Amino acid sequence: MAIDLQGLSARELDSLINQAKQRKTTLKKRKPVAAVRRKLEALAQAEGYTVAELFGARGATAAPKARKTAKKAAKGRKLGKVAPKYRNPANKNETWTGRGKQPRWLAAQVKKGKKPEDFLIKK
Repeated sequence: MAIDLQGLSARELDSLINQAKQRKTTLKKRKPVAAVRRKLEALAQAEGYTVAELFGARGATAAPKARKTAKKAAKGRKLGKVAPKYRNPANKNETWTGRGKQPRWLAAQVKKGKKPEDFLIKK
């Protein structure tokens, strides 16, 4: 959340500071999430329920490690290393696999009228 402080007047800044102080006081009074979660799970278990039964799958807690793995899976799979397919004839150290955005050296050559196929690495 970004607030442009430069555009605020002194009165608006005072108001914002007071709101922030009130929010900070409210947050200090709250118990940590982990403690509340443990209390809820214990209460549900004492009554013969699970948190998932009461609140659905969203309310169920997962182990921290399981949450991290789920986040990684959501981002997509990792691709392995790929051998380069194109090489800059002016500088043999500059190569490109053909994935992603064209490197500047290749884009400049294509702009001059050459074809990317002209820079393929012969095997």
